[in-house]
Amino acid sequence: MSESEILETHLQELRRGTIVLACLRLLETPGYGYGLLEELGGRGFPTDANTLYPLLRRLEKQGFLTSEWNTDESRPRKFYRTSAAGLRLAGALTDDFRAIAVAIDALPDSDDQH
Repeated sequence: MSESEILETHLQELRRGTIVLACLRLLETPGYGYGLLEELGGRGFPTDANTLYPLLRRLEKQGFLTSEWNTDESRPRKFYRTSAAGLRLAGALTDDFRAIAVAIDALPDSDDQH
């Protein structure tokens, strides 16, 4: 496995949990899957549909998202919204993410080692 492949694997692992948090926060304003996929990518959370759609279904099943079908357009779309439980989870995850970022910032970096 090349160094770039190893790096990509670790980056995917690091991003996995942040996608959950990003979805919960972005879906405070109702949105549908494809639009969310584009917004995540535009905000620095590159995700593919094979990751996002199962995640949305899982979060809905766990009660962190609600959904409804919008049939006003020619093609029906399922809109998702963060539930009250999802808002509480997003708050807790955000707090923890910020605490982790502070802890990481306090670690020596490679420039400090030389």
